[in-house]
Amino acid sequence: MACSRMTSSMKLALRIRTPARAAVRLRSSAVTASQVKRKEAAEQTGEKPWPVGSHIDHIERCENVGGRPCPALTINFHNTQEAYRSKSTWELVRSMLVFYLCSVDRLVDRNQQLLQLSRKLLGKRLFEMMMKMTFYGQFVAGEDQEAIKPIIRRNRAFGVGSVLDYGVEEDLTQEEAEKKEIESCTAEAEKENVGAVQREKKYQVQPGFGDRRGGVISARTYFYADEAKCDYHMETFLKCIEASGGSSEDGFSAIKLTALGRPQFLLQFSEVLIKWRRFFHQLAADQGKAGLAAVEIELEVEKLQESLAKLGIATKDESHNWFTGENLGLSGTVDLLDWNSLIDSRTKLSKLLLVPNVQSGQLEPLLFRFTEEEDLQMKRMLQRMDVLAKKALETGVRLMIDAEQTYFQPAISRLTLEMQRKFNKDNPIIFNTYQCYLKEAYDNVTADVELSRREGWHFGAKLVRGAYMQQERSRAAEVGYEDPINPTYEKTNEMYHRCLDYILEEIRHNHKANVMVASHNEDTVKFTLKRMNELGIYPEDKKVYFGQLLGMCDQISFPLGQAGYPVYKYVPYGPVNEVLPYLSRRAQENRGFMKGAMKERELLWMEFKRRLLTGNLLYTPRF
Repeated sequence: MACSRMTSSMKLALRIRTPARAAVRLRSSAVTASQVKRKEAAEQTGEKPWPVGSHIDHIERCENVGGRPCPALTINFHNTQEAYRSKSTWELVRSMLVFYLCSVDRLVDRNQQLLQLSRKLLGKRLFEMMMKMTFYGQFVAGEDQEAIKPIIRRNRAFGVGSVLDYGVEEDLTQEEAEKKEIESCTAEAEKENVGAVQREKKYQVQPGFGDRRGGVISARTYFYADEAKCDYHMETFLKCIEASGGSSEDGFSAIKLTALGRPQFLLQFSEVLIKWRRFFHQLAADQGKAGLAAVEIELEVEKLQESLAKLGIATKDESHNWFTGENLGLSGTVDLLDWNSLIDSRTKLSKLLLVPNVQSGQLEPLLFRFTEEEDLQMKRMLQRMDVLAKKALETGVRLMIDAEQTYFQPAISRLTLEMQRKFNKDNPIIFNTYQCYLKEAYDNVTADVELSRREGWHFGAKLVRGAYMQQERSRAAEVGYEDPINPTYEKTNEMYHRCLDYILEEIRHNHKANVMVASHNEDTVKFTLKRMNELGIYPEDKKVYFGQLLGMCDQISFPLGQAGYPVYKYVPYGPVNEVLPYLSRRAQENRGFMKGAMKERELLWMEFKRRLLTGNLLYTPRF
């Protein structure tokens, strides 16, 4: 497969302007005149023609200009000498030991008790030394911003950047966690008049699932205590952003929105957004447009007004003003992005609208009124987000907003979107996270890409498979709502590649789009490299990033980095004893990871033997 820039004609961003609509992208399957001529010529000679509109048509856009080799074709993820050039032999031995221990069920099941016992027997100093020689040293970069700099510099020397992630979380018992969660997710209106406020089951606090750490193995969890604690978390994130800016020129910093405010607001706002989107799909079904992708649905304004009047929500005169304005409804249709703008903070319609409850058939208010204190808590959360984004912009650091549970995620995504609209005007500063094990992942990605294209800001996405599958499925089954997760691992892979391919196509036509492929799956990485090659997207464009966790999948990260691709390690840091909850779950994650794929252990062993046989057992990296 040749690897080259697209020809000048193929570089053109082909777009069609429509009334009150953003440019419509012509995908790579568009039929060109030269393709038609080739097809006609082939038919005349009896040869088998190239498929017209083929998704992979290299005739024009993959000429080998100057004979430059394609990095995608030269990367070898099984070359252990190159993969582990950044590791000393001691680090290879530590990795093999840690990965082996992570595959022993009895040790992993009792890891918390064993850690506590070791701490008592060894004492604080010896225990910390032992941890730094094993699990802590494998998965955590250091205790503070200064201690992590050597690892960051070494990784950078071998082509790998960093996503700094402060890995400390509160060590609570299950009972303490559940109590905090119930208290912080219950609105004052619910406390004062039980039963008066009807929220959907999914968006109600569920005591059996109050401890959000249950069934979650790779993500940090924050529980709301008070506003002072949220300010403390904000200060911690600010230090993390400063550390990222001070240690590298192109770093990322990761944050979680549940650390910055009362989760009750996220629950209620998520329910509002989902009800509003569901109402849109109900109206679409009334117009015979059910089953289409969300971003493809356009409602006719006249019919929409008739439906709203028939439901008793608003007369035609009342709703007329909703669908007028500079960009809304002028084309005679309303799509999902137009629809979402109706509950934008810039309008006050959310205080007026009633939405039909499909189950009861009754009209319900879209948003219940917050108390004065709840309103202040919501505003403080938004202010903290704003402070962090401004700091990231000032220091040249990109901010990665982590995904969370589906009952929080609609609000998290919407707030992240608002940050992108504000801070991504010139560069991609804010990145949203999309969990591709969700059935709605593709709709979410395509809608946000379309909005960024329409408004002209830089789209930034991190694609992950997801961290909450076990918890989400258990909660849906027990509480009684539809499972939000794709039914099989294969379906999740399909969803991941579908979302990724859509964004890569967008990058090809619109250089304001950016994506981080956060995956340890070698097939997914190879798929990305192949599509980048086909679409003429180059490593130096710095539009496609790769991400893996510190201490895992070095055989993928470092060959990519040495080939010139932007690749990053998620780098947790924090004091040994305060990072133990993180390490405990990392051991559990590695158990499943190591049982599912023995390749990394085999490669580590191969490199150890190679060094032994070649007299390089005392190898230490130089940089």
